[in-house]
Amino acid sequence: MVTQRTTTPRNVLRSLTELARYDAVIGTTRAGAMAGLVLATLGHIPLVVDQIDPFADFEAQVSWPVAKAVLLIENLAIRYADHVLYVYDSELPRIRRHTNDYSQTDFGVEYDQFADPDPAVLARATERLPIDLSKNILLYVGGLEPIYHVEEMLQTMNYLKDWTLVVLGAGSHEDRVRQAATERDDVAFLGTVPHEDIAGFYHIADVGLCLVDDARTLKVLEYSAASLPVVHLDSAERERFGDVSEYCDADPRDIAAAVRRAADSDTSDAALRKIARDHSWTALSEDYLAALDTVLGNRVD
Repeated sequence: MVTQRTTTPRNVLRSLTELARYDAVIGTTRAGAMAGLVLATLGHIPLVVDQIDPFADFEAQVSWPVAKAVLLIENLAIRYADHVLYVYDSELPRIRRHTNDYSQTDFGVEYDQFADPDPAVLARATERLPIDLSKNILLYVGGLEPIYHVEEMLQTMNYLKDWTLVVLGAGSHEDRVRQAATERDDVAFLGTVPHEDIAGFYHIADVGLCLVDDARTLKVLEYSAASLPVVHLDSAERERFGDVSEYCDADPRDIAAAVRRAADSDTSDAALRKIARDHSWTALSEDYLAALDTVLGNRVD
């Protein structure tokens, strides 16, 4: 039996009262790894740390004292862990300094949720969009931080006639996006949306945007599961997925040109969905099973 919980103080306390039930604990960075360290130490049970994000991204978004404190605790969790899973190659040197027990994994996507959403999900997305749905819709879902080129994304709309940019998310540039949505008819900002409703927006949109220099974003897998053409900042993403996505640099004119190419692309729904299907949780569950097999010393069923 698997117990899955988000990392909140209440859930950590609840897990502490149930430690006798657990054979192992898996903690996902950042808070999950820290909580996992506490639970594994007190419960004397094996710990698997799943290192899914580059620390450099976190470091760029917080103050130096916070980053330093989190790094120290996270390194302690890696050192204490019986096995460490990691996604990004950039994290490997740090992991190697603290442990010899590690293996690489990848992101997983809830394929069915995004490929075939419930009609009620589609209806809720349609109701929330305060725009003319006959126009082309460029969708961005995610963090509103400098690394995602938020300002360039907004300026792109100067070069896209008959398009509307719909932004879902939150972050330090949230006020800038809200201002643009107030001042422009071609920008709509919906803030945060329940995760179970996001798939509806993917199916309404015409192109999905991902302007981060990162080849392993979950967003691309979600877009692809929904058969939504993707515009991605030119990066190692090209090496992974080839010409299934359209690529651009961070210049608004180049982004706009890539959006138009994506909208006119003849990339099939099957090609897009294959990317997501190959990274479904079903495909990646073997990595978790192998890690648990390693720390428990016997095959996990």
